[in-house]
Order: sequence, then C-alpha cells, then structure tokens
Amino acid sequence: MSERPPLTHLLIVDDDARLRRLLAEYLAQEGFAVTMAVDAADARRKLGMFIFDLIILDVMMPGETGIEFAPTLRDCGIATPILLLTAMGESEDRIRGLEVGADDYLVKPFEPRELVLRIRNILRRAPEAGAAQKTPGILFGDFEFFPSEERLMKNGEPVYLTTAESTLLALLALRPGEAIARSNLAAALPGEAGHERSVDVQITRLRKKIEPEPARPVYIQTVRGFGYILRAS
Repeated sequence: MSERPPLTHLLIVDDDARLRRLLAEYLAQEGFAVTMAVDAADARRKLGMFIFDLIILDVMMPGETGIEFAPTLRDCGIATPILLLTAMGESEDRIRGLEVGADDYLVKPFEPRELVLRIRNILRRAPEAGAAQKTPGILFGDFEFFPSEERLMKNGEPVYLTTAESTLLALLALRPGEAIARSNLAAALPGEAGHERSVDVQITRLRKKIEPEPARPVYIQTVRGFGYILRAS
C-alpha cells in the first residue's frame, strides 16, 4: 500500500477565537492540516515546533500586529509564505503589507472559498526541487526564468517568488529588452494589488532576490516616467 502524501500545514494567527475556529474547521474540510495561534508570541512558539507551508496572519492583533510580526520572520530567515487578513481596504495599508514581506492579502469580510483559492495560488508558486522544465528559459546572470511556469532558478536551484513577483517577472521575461509600461504591469497583478505603486514595491523586492546590488540594478532596470525593462543575457 502506497503512503498518503502529507497534508499541507497551515498556521492561522488571529486573536479572534470565533474566526480562528471557523477558518480551521473550513480549511480542515478542504484537506489542510491546521494549527492555530492567538498572537505573535504564540505563533513564534508554534513555528519553533512545526514546519508550516503557509501562514495566515491577521493584521490588527493586540500587542504585536501582523504588520510588525511579518518582517521579523523574514529577518530571521523564515521564508514561509504569508497571507495577510485585514479589515483595512485602503491602498496604503495593502502596500504596507506587501512591503513587510507578505505574499498576498485578503480584505475582510471574505468568502472562505476565496481564501482557499488564494492559499492554493500562493502554494502553487512554491519552488519544487528537480521539477522538470518544459520550455526554454530566459537567462540573466546566474538565473534562468521559465515564463510558462513562472519558475526562477539560480545555478540550478529554485528561488521562491511570490505570486506578484512571478507575474511581473514573467511579463518582463516574455519581452526581454523591451520597456513595459508600469500601468500594464499593474493591470496584470492579482486581486486588488493592481496599483502602480504596488508594482514599484514588488520590483524592489524582486531586485533584492536577483540583483547583485539591488540599489544599482543590472537586470531589471527602470525606464524613467514609463516602467521597467529586463536586460537578459
């Protein structure tokens, strides 16, 4: 008898006990393994005990907020994807979430089915070592990017990209050497992330992953007053 594959393990971090319970029950029915945490401190304890595939993180928690907690994970090398839950719909708040290292966000109230779709979309981007590449890649420096799969490799090793990062890189890689308007890039971003300033935020994050000197980009260059261009090999 073959072994069943392990369940995708989610960590829900939210101070609302009722919402935690409802989300945990729904996500368990959808086939996920779920662990819950009541605040940032509890989440740190759980992160020290288990390996998670994704963190669902509430923004407005008492004490250390989700916006404050997320960058501390990145600073200590935890690359687990983060999906923010926020009741704040203003663009500045959404941008702050992207700036602190979140992969995506969902504005409350939301349909549980949309949450599942967001989770699966983020997890689909996670790197899989040894995955077969079906189409020729775009080469730049030590990197090779496969636009059809939105997969980035560095010296043969996978590099994790968020949904927005992979979308932007795919658009640039499909037209290397050609400037792409910021408005066109923004229109392609998923959900409510399609704002031109969001493009700048994501490009900054992308440069940190691929540029030898992010402040002096070689590959993804700015076309002043217009957009961005990918200088491939």
